[in-house]
Amino acid sequence: MNPTFASAIVQLHPSFEALLAMEPCHPLKVPKSAPQAGIYLLSEGLQHLYVGRSNRISKRLGNHCRVGATYKMAAFAFRLARLETGHLKASYKPIDSRADLMKDPKFRAAFVTAKDRIRHMDVRYVSEPDPLRQALLEVYVAIALRTAHNDFDTH
Repeated sequence: MNPTFASAIVQLHPSFEALLAMEPCHPLKVPKSAPQAGIYLLSEGLQHLYVGRSNRISKRLGNHCRVGATYKMAAFAFRLARLETGHLKASYKPIDSRADLMKDPKFRAAFVTAKDRIRHMDVRYVSEPDPLRQALLEVYVAIALRTAHNDFDTH
């Protein structure tokens, strides 16, 4: 293994432990003392659902669940709505595109419900300002916790 990569990987576990040790808060009630850049983990009780990364954690968490957040802002809620309604495959054609799905009242209702669900989740976060280590830490946490809604698929 490349020694630089191996060194980067070894440095991830202490951040993982700090993330899990954090007392969770709610996505719209992130303390002002929260780091600006890092990764965040959304959970329901002991079930870890989604890990993401951002250079503006507090704002990003709000984008996941604010009432006015659009489908372009709330990707996790959109994913939950896809699962709820059975629209699992992304489409890049006008029919079944994201914008088209939002015209469907059942899908739109599922999207609103998903944002509300996220508002009631627990969130933990850990600082990681370095973009490369931030990306590696996101993948590390998703693999270690087997988060159900991270797939790292390309679109």
